[in-house]
Amino acid sequence: MALPRMRTAERVLEIIREGDPDTEITLHYIRNLINSGKIPVVYAGRKKLVDADKMIDYIGNAYEAVPSEQVRPGEIRQVSI
Repeated sequence: MALPRMRTAERVLEIIREGDPDTEITLHYIRNLINSGKIPVVYAGRKKLVDADKMIDYIGNAYEAVPSEQVRPGEIRQVSI
């Protein structure tokens, strides 16, 4: 059994940037996901650790594809997972 890659928000962002140097994902967005409870957290002292792979999966699956003619400019439709 492989251990989950438990990381801080900063390290999760570094992992994302390794795969996509031009990513638009921000540290603020990752922290909001953590603080909202959408991603499970493990506390190690004062640090909040999350499974980096679960975070990446959540981000990759958080938005549904909608035909462009059905979306108004600036609108993002988020689905519940």
